[in-house]
Amino acid sequence: MDMERGSNPVGPRKDDEMKHELEGQLRAGRPTHVEEATDPEPPADDDIRVDPGGPVPPPGEEREQARAAAEADSLRLELARHLERKAFPTDRQGLLDVLEAHHAPDPVLEAVRQLPESGEYANVTEVVEALGGEPTA
Repeated sequence: MDMERGSNPVGPRKDDEMKHELEGQLRAGRPTHVEEATDPEPPADDDIRVDPGGPVPPPGEEREQARAAAEADSLRLELARHLERKAFPTDRQGLLDVLEAHHAPDPVLEAVRQLPESGEYANVTEVVEALGGEPTA
């Protein structure tokens, strides 16, 4: 009877089984299946939203600037999600048509409805700036 000596607490059969289970992960360099315990859960609709200035926002004007910048970034992100580059250049009605076709959320549609009818916009940043958002640096 040929027995391997060493400090391996599992037998050769269990060792081969474990090696087979890890083979995909070792080749991919990342886990190949989801483990619920480590997979982050998406935020729920009723989760508490943290203010852009942090849990305890700085007082006064700095807080308002942080809040305005966060709202402009949020609007820019939502517009970019629902508008394609080929939608530009366009005017207010063109933006509304594309956003409605892409089922954009109501707050985004309401914001775009506040644009002047006579303006023409070359990109999302110009739309946000026309709505009073801060220009990007």
